[in-house]
Amino acid sequence: MQVLLAQPRGFCAGVTRAIAIVERALAIYGEPIYVRHEIVHNRTVVENLRARGAVFVDQLSEVPEGATVVFSAHGVPQSVVREAQARRLRVFDATCPLVTKVHREVCRMREAGRRIIMIGHAGHPEVEGTMGQILDGITLVESEADVAHLPFPPESDLAYVTQTTISADDSRKVVEALRARYPHIAEPKRQDICYATQNRQDAVKRLAQAGVDIVLVIGSATSSNSNRLREVAERQGARAYLVDTAEHLDADWIEGAESIGITAGASAPESLVQGVIERLRAEHPDLEIRTLEGAEERVAFPLPKGLWESDLKAALEAAGSNSLQH
Repeated sequence: MQVLLAQPRGFCAGVTRAIAIVERALAIYGEPIYVRHEIVHNRTVVENLRARGAVFVDQLSEVPEGATVVFSAHGVPQSVVREAQARRLRVFDATCPLVTKVHREVCRMREAGRRIIMIGHAGHPEVEGTMGQILDGITLVESEADVAHLPFPPESDLAYVTQTTISADDSRKVVEALRARYPHIAEPKRQDICYATQNRQDAVKRLAQAGVDIVLVIGSATSSNSNRLREVAERQGARAYLVDTAEHLDADWIEGAESIGITAGASAPESLVQGVIERLRAEHPDLEIRTLEGAEERVAFPLPKGLWESDLKAALEAAGSNSLQH
């Protein structure tokens, strides 16, 4: 049996930063550290952080006054920011900087007097956070069919933004429908779909085109970008399955398969990929593994000031103490 690994796969810079924020907050301030919603949509990541003292809550009302809270990588509405300020919570914002970019676009577009169309999935935390950046004037569409039912006349002063983790192909179709109905609709200065989402979807297409029998996408069912990877593989004609961990791998899926493509959503750690490979190797000792060529990602996002400044202070104090001892 041969395994082809997608490149790139797994953690993106935004996810790496979000997890690091929770870990550093725990190290500096101690447990508990409260996290509004899942920091990222991966069950293993969430359970690991919970075991180390992170407490995940759905509402800020569950957080004691004056406690430390981290906003998830998906972003939050402005109403949540105001509530945290009113309750004197110490906040570290783990919103992905690429999501923050969309937030700023929404505010800028609305200040220019435009009504905004958001392309995304209803109920997703990122969509709720983005739409909650302004009080009114924003409408969600999920498909081309939704565009046909928009109540605005063709000459309306509109603009659009997109959820960062949706399918690039689906987004393109909705944008084309918007342009056809509203020829003067304003666009984002730069594409909203993040580089990592695009790169992973392109990598999955290469997997499917390589002729693998099935594609395994490592990721949790709640992960938007992981679900989109499975859909992309299926549209390329491949059988594709979403796998949370190695123990969720169904032996019937790979029965008779000679080649398996493996990728991982942007919120899935590489350890889960290796766990699936080890399970396959246990049943196929002569397993051959090859990584396909793909985009190299060198993006990194800095941590919030409140964390690295605290670390710097502690390091200087430790250095001073050591010099006195010597």
